[in-house]
Amino acid sequence: MIKKIRNVMISILVVVGMLAGSVYLLLQQPQFGKAPSGERLARVLRSPHYKEGSFRNLSETHVQSRDVSFLRLFYEFIFKQDKLGIPPVILPSVREDLRMPAVSGAPEVTWFGHSSYLIRISGKVILVDPVFGERVSPVSIFGAKRFEGTAVYRSADLPAADVIVITHDHYDHLDYDFIKDHAAGKTLFITSLGVGAHLEYWGVAKARIVELDWWEEYTGLDGFRFVAAPARHFSGRGIRRGETLWSSFVLQAGGYSLYLGGDSGYDGHFADIGARYGPFDMAILESGQYGKYWPDIHMFPEQTVQAAIDLKARVLFPVHWAKFQLGMHAWDEPIRRVSKAAADLDQQITTPMIGEKIMVGSHYPASRWWEGQAP
Repeated sequence: MIKKIRNVMISILVVVGMLAGSVYLLLQQPQFGKAPSGERLARVLRSPHYKEGSFRNLSETHVQSRDVSFLRLFYEFIFKQDKLGIPPVILPSVREDLRMPAVSGAPEVTWFGHSSYLIRISGKVILVDPVFGERVSPVSIFGAKRFEGTAVYRSADLPAADVIVITHDHYDHLDYDFIKDHAAGKTLFITSLGVGAHLEYWGVAKARIVELDWWEEYTGLDGFRFVAAPARHFSGRGIRRGETLWSSFVLQAGGYSLYLGGDSGYDGHFADIGARYGPFDMAILESGQYGKYWPDIHMFPEQTVQAAIDLKARVLFPVHWAKFQLGMHAWDEPIRRVSKAAADLDQQITTPMIGEKIMVGSHYPASRWWEGQAP
């Protein structure tokens, strides 16, 4: 009997050891990136926003509600996701030759769905959080799959970027394959403190990486000013969270001012940024993938509109929806709610289809295309 128990225990230990070894080997794959080290880590440790081994938000923030367990959250997400979370039809889009030069001196913005977009401003091409893969996941067979109709552009269709802005290191904002494909060029990467460790590991030259802490700015590109500003979120590509910073960005050039929101829950930092750098010609803010189980780290649509008002934004462009199902709401719920709130609060909004161009100051697409209404 004792021998039998011993054999069972040995078998259990072997299985546990094999599972642990498999997880360890998986986490060594390059798509998980690298933690900051050396001079970069020393700079991280000096940041006033880094405490007790992790970057911290300005306000107390919980990645998930304190009254729900991880197992409950996992169960709800896997088995109770809204069946309307995936569009029942192929989404409409606009396809243009993105390599053509800008047609005016004003900023032009082209959305690729979710939080990826291209900005042409003052003769430069800027990409923000470019993600063009089929899934947002460290492995190709798991994770949220993009909606039908959202792959109108591929990485190869893009013009050479002068700057790529990476707000934080989550998979739906930092695409390993895209970075690998563009690592050898002359593009300047502007990102949050610590994220450069991933970029350098994937082949981007250290000299082409600019990492900013909150309220730091970069003016090394003639006529341009980039400022990293606070956001209320978190970071992490593997098991550990908070090794790198998450940010929003202020972009000023050619007499225009744009707010690039990244991911953020609602908080007082929007009013602070508005007071320091507003008004903004346009604020690009997340409005999807929210949920009652993580209310601190993503805004509900009504909060998105209030954030635009806090920022003193003339126009709100809501993003972070219409490409992946990462929340537990209907796919078009974010834009329906944010449109209603904007109307109620008299906040101008623009709602382009994927690929449809915004021309700041003159052309703001405003069709209700998610309802099947053509522009």
